[in-house]
Amino acid sequence: MKLSPQILNRGGRRENASVLIIVLWICIGLVSIALYFANSMTYELQASDNRVSGLSADQAIEGAARYVGYVLQNFSTNGAVPDPTQYSAAAVAIGDAHFWIIGRDPAAGNSTEPYFGLIDETSKINLNTANTNTLSYLPNMTTDFAQAILDWRGTNGTTALDYSSLGYLPKYAPFETVDELRLVYGADVNLLAGEDINRNGVLDANEKDLNGNGELDPGLFEYVTVYTREPNFHSDGTTLTNVATATLGQLTSLLRDDNVSSPGTHASAIYRHLHPTTGPALPVNGLFDFAVVCRTFGNLSADDFANIVGDVSTTNATYLRGRVNVNTASEDVLTALFEGLNNGDESSADGAAQTLITYRQQNPNNLGSVAWVYDALGSGNPLIAALRRGDYITTRSFQFTADIAAVGAFGRGYRRVKFIFDTSDGFPKILYRQDLSRLGWAIGEKARQTWLANNTQ
Repeated sequence: MKLSPQILNRGGRRENASVLIIVLWICIGLVSIALYFANSMTYELQASDNRVSGLSADQAIEGAARYVGYVLQNFSTNGAVPDPTQYSAAAVAIGDAHFWIIGRDPAAGNSTEPYFGLIDETSKINLNTANTNTLSYLPNMTTDFAQAILDWRGTNGTTALDYSSLGYLPKYAPFETVDELRLVYGADVNLLAGEDINRNGVLDANEKDLNGNGELDPGLFEYVTVYTREPNFHSDGTTLTNVATATLGQLTSLLRDDNVSSPGTHASAIYRHLHPTTGPALPVNGLFDFAVVCRTFGNLSADDFANIVGDVSTTNATYLRGRVNVNTASEDVLTALFEGLNNGDESSADGAAQTLITYRQQNPNNLGSVAWVYDALGSGNPLIAALRRGDYITTRSFQFTADIAAVGAFGRGYRRVKFIFDTSDGFPKILYRQDLSRLGWAIGEKARQTWLANNTQ
């Protein structure tokens, strides 16, 4: 039977329609694949841009570390703390990247935005030299944990704490880093970091005000160090004059060389006090002890003592460890130090700390030596005698923290690294570095809003 032309045409149209549908499906598939790969390439481009920003931030941090070394080499000579006006510390450009040096506000205000600058390690209590009393009076500290710190660093190999439950033993040696506190029995994040989880010195919006006082209450990390070391020699390696064993001639030469008027008269008075005609020679317990002797018996002015202090020693040790810089220490650190020295008298310790803070704010040009502490507290203050019993305070610093955060172009690629610099050998060197990027954004909300605004224009 022969098919009609209409039937044949209908079969051809069906075949054409099927081909068209298949072609359309293939086109849809190809378009979908193209869109998929285009979208993947968009994400890959963004990821590549973020990687580039991260690399840029990494290099900015390395550049910032070199910059800090330059600052310390030029502005931290002879134990001076660099003036924040002498260097840049906020949003410093390196190519398309920028870096910040996260510091602490010397005015100790309750700021909502971070302060930028170097941190003086000598403004803190040294974990390896402080006694239990001083450690116990630090904010957020407990008596048990203070004792645990001494057990950890003790060398007698005994402790009353059960470290076996933790799977390791105490170190029985000095602390090498502050973060080693995490291993001490009883340590937890509230004790060590307090409310400052990202450790930038301010109470950020995402951090809890645990006690509801509207202020940041940091943990022990804020107040302790292990790095304080002061050289007991000149920058060229020559020795200082040990006043504990110096002869009258050596004392006279010391005062004469440092341009003190009537050096013989002052030196004779100091020597006679230290070497009475009857009885043994009196000890010189430390720098502040000698400063008081010079002021009360040698009639040296604070300016005269500031002139000689760089040439004075009271021991033959190569380095002096654990001194606290009274020019930069916070009120909390000074109070803990004074309480520890004065048998826990909180009232007098807190009053003395406030007095010193006020004095140094009102007399910034009179802080050349520890003699100013005697002037600020007054001769009748019981802390004078307590401070004279050892070598606890200084006005020089040789170790600094540079807590550097950086971002790449458009504020992406955030990185943060903490460096500890030491200048006690005459040149800056890095003792320790720690990546803190994991703690999150620490530059403050203003910086974030600035980058968001620039990125959306």
